[in-house]
Amino acid sequence: MSANVYAVSKVVGTSKESIEDAIRNAVETAAKSINNLDWFEVKETRGYIDGGKVAYYQVSLELGFRYEK
Repeated sequence: MSANVYAVSKVVGTSKESIEDAIRNAVETAAKSINNLDWFEVKETRGYIDGGKVAYYQVSLELGFRYEK
């Protein structure tokens, strides 16, 4: 087994539908620009309220990606 080196990027995903969709949006969008994504960790969950109803979900994530050797 070889040792790997990772970096961490912080991102915020949003969705009108759900927390899971906000996570998916963040990961899939980041994957277009960052190679070798291996893991994510949810750090915060927030939302936006409009007219007494949930309008948006916001999820702060840390994304781990491997440096190429």
